[in-house]
Amino acid sequence: MAGFSVRRGIYGLGLAACLLLTGCVSVPDAIKGTSPTPQMDLVRVMNAPSLYVGEEARFGGKVIGLQNLDGKTRLEIAVMPLDDGARPVLGQASIGRIYADVAGFLDPVDYRGHLITVVGPITGTEKGKIGQSQYTWMVMKADGFKRWRVVQQVVSPPDVVDPWMWGAGYHLRMRPAPWGYYNYGPARVESVVTE
Repeated sequence: MAGFSVRRGIYGLGLAACLLLTGCVSVPDAIKGTSPTPQMDLVRVMNAPSLYVGEEARFGGKVIGLQNLDGKTRLEIAVMPLDDGARPVLGQASIGRIYADVAGFLDPVDYRGHLITVVGPITGTEKGKIGQSQYTWMVMKADGFKRWRVVQQVVSPPDVVDPWMWGAGYHLRMRPAPWGYYNYGPARVESVVTE
């Protein structure tokens, strides 16, 4: 009985540590901005863009175009939803497009096709075309930006499980081990956005 309570305590500590580590997602300093709640709803902004001019915003997504101008670089970004760490969420459809003006020169090779998050004031809108369709871009000055990497990682099946923590039905897909059960399912590969 003493072994059971020790194992249960160890698993409880492991679970608490896991929750603590995964629950502390923070926005990188480069894209924190100055406002505690920057505007992140592109649909709302595009419905009444003149109301948001001068307001700080944070948007992210995929860089689909880049134009080097005199003293600045204009990024065309297909905006995607952001997670709690201000990273674009993979697999989500584009919400719309924006132009983000960054001071200085950015090499197209390093940014085109990559994920990015930008923060800064909204400066207005600009009309143009995507193919043959008319389109209006929201324009912002990017005071800060963060380029993200997409990496693949192997996610292993869970380690040994204490048989007393889960009901009998849980063991149907588990194999016995000397001190519990382990999952014999295959490891999977998933893509994640990281710094």
